Amino acid sequence: MSNISGINHIGMTVPNIDEAFTFLKNAFGAKYAYDGLTYEDEPRKGPEVERMLGLSQGAAIVKQRMIVIGNGPNIEMFEIESDNKKAPLELEDNGYNHISLFVEDTDLAIEQAVNAGATALSEKHDNSRYEDTEGSSSVYVKSPWNSLIELQSIPNGYYYPENSESEVFIP
Repeated sequence: MSNISGINHIGMTVPNIDEAFTFLKNAFGAKYAYDGLTYEDEPRKGPEVERMLGLSQGAAIVKQRMIVIGNGPNIEMFEIESDNKKAPLELEDNGYNHISLFVEDTDLAIEQAVNAGATALSEKHDNSRYEDTEGSSSVYVKSPWNSLIELQSIPNGYYYPENSESEVFIP
């Protein structure tokens, strides 16, 4: 038996938390929960923080915010000053590469995201196997800081292979 209850939050590093939050609020209705670190606080930095969090030498967390989008895992945003910045992951890169938002109306979600500053990578398209029930669709958009966000609608639910061990979480 597992001691795991579920996913609490997903971490996302952004160039500017206030701008990123404004985008996520305007595009997806994000709500502010709390700031774990503000610009007025002493930045989290130094060898011990670098060791504990896997930061590169000299990096400093200057702001940290927890937000909520709909019903599901929270998103913890970090604003980090560092000389070792890398581009966000692309879908083919190893690692956590996108978040997916379950939406009621894909067309409306695309419109809201684009109006808030996102770039749609394509028109909406069919979902993958087991997510491709009637009326389902998805599209990837890139945020203003180039993180991938999938907008996905599955109005008629999932279906599962015979060897499935669990149904997936649906907000």
